[in-house]
Order: sequence, then C-alpha cells, then structure tokens
Amino acid sequence: MRPLNRCIPDWRGRRVWVVGASSGIGAALATELLQLGARVAVSARRADRLQALAQDHASAIVAPFDIVDIDAWGAQYRAICDQAGGVDLIVFCAADYQPERSWEVTAAGAAHTLAVNLGSVYTGLATVLPDMLARGSGGVAIVASVAGYLGLPNASVYGPGKAALINLAELLYLDLHPRGLDVYLVNPGFVQTSLTAKNDFPMPALQTPQAAAQAIRRGLARGAFEIHFPKRFTWAIKLVRMLPYRLRFAMMANLLKPQ
Repeated sequence: MRPLNRCIPDWRGRRVWVVGASSGIGAALATELLQLGARVAVSARRADRLQALAQDHASAIVAPFDIVDIDAWGAQYRAICDQAGGVDLIVFCAADYQPERSWEVTAAGAAHTLAVNLGSVYTGLATVLPDMLARGSGGVAIVASVAGYLGLPNASVYGPGKAALINLAELLYLDLHPRGLDVYLVNPGFVQTSLTAKNDFPMPALQTPQAAAQAIRRGLARGAFEIHFPKRFTWAIKLVRMLPYRLRFAMMANLLKPQ
C-alpha cells in the first residue's frame, strides 16, 4: 500500500519549524533533525533553553516568542523565512497540562490550556498555510496524544484539546493533501517530560523524549499519517476505544477504585 504522505528519508537541507522546542519531545526532535542535516527553527517562550539547544548547531535558527500571542506569529515566521528561505515542515509540539478532575477545572485554567494546545495550532496554520498552498508543497505535523482517544479522568482539559487536534489533523489531510501538502498526526503515549512529572499514578510504557523523537522521525520517513508509539501501549488503547461504552466505562471505573 502506498504511504499517505511523502516519505522523508533524508533531512539534509530541509527547512523545519519546531514550535514548542524548549523541552520534551520538541527539543529532542529538533536536536535529532539538526543532527541529520535539517535547517531547524526552534520556538518557545524560554529563549535561554532554545539558545542552549542551538549552540552546537550552525543550522539552527532561534525564534523565541509566546505562542498564545497571535500577533507574534507573523513576525517570527517572516524572520525565519528571511534566514531559511521558507518552511518545508512545521511541527506543533507545544503543550500545557494540569492533572485535574472535572470539578477542579477553572475557567481561566481551561482557557489557557486550550489556547496553548489548540488555539496556537490554528494561529500557526493561518500563518504558514498561505505560502505552502501557493507553492503546492509543504507539511504540517501535529503532536496530539493518546489522551485524545478516550475520555480519561485527570485529563479534563488536556484530553478534549488533544481529541480536537486528532479531529483537526484528519480534516486537514482531506483538505490539504489534494493540494500537494502532507499532514502528519503524532499520538505519543507517556513520555518523560515536565508535564508527565505532574502525574501521581503509574504510567505504562513510559519512554524518553529521545525515543519519542526517533519514533516520530521513523514515522515521517515512512510517510505515515498517524505516528503512534509505543505500539504495545497505543494499540491497547485503540482496542479499548472500540469497546461499547458500557464495557469501557466499567473498565475505567474499576481502574479508578482506591487500591
């Protein structure tokens, strides 16, 4: 079967913009692609971390800004294009997460999480898509999560936002692929980051950001639409999603019982 996207086996000279590159998956992926010869622009609020990531890579472009600042996107994009000549692939990695049950959610907290996890992706798309569509080439990679597969306690805002990103990636593929663009959906399981460090429960198949970056790079090389990992965990969640609600809710309720 033909891959759903163009395969990317060689990163030399490819221009990539990683949004959310100061830590976690974004930092690991940016480092991986820089080592493979890509020209990588790295963005996040923490300029010091971006500078530290870029210091050993002449082909890195440091572009710090607050991704919830709608007006800042255009200026940074123009600055990146001035240095790199354009963007071949944008990777949306930025995320916010607060473990909380539904009765603990605040309006301000929910608005901020959704602005980072979902709203910033729409702003980024509005920024880069006109040029990609004009030339008929380019790619968009959206990092969602297996938390978007199911309604899970403690992911009261994070989970629905990631579910929206999964839905968004699917419709983007239908819209953009016929016009020459590639769309990649990345659904990681648990990854060792400052966000998952907030969890107070065992996290099955926990992996390092470096392992996650390698899985993403392999998925891009295959031209996959959905890149999910680690498979032993993500396939199990996919199977649970197929259960009737009665069985699924009973299973989840059992997991939530005090031990």
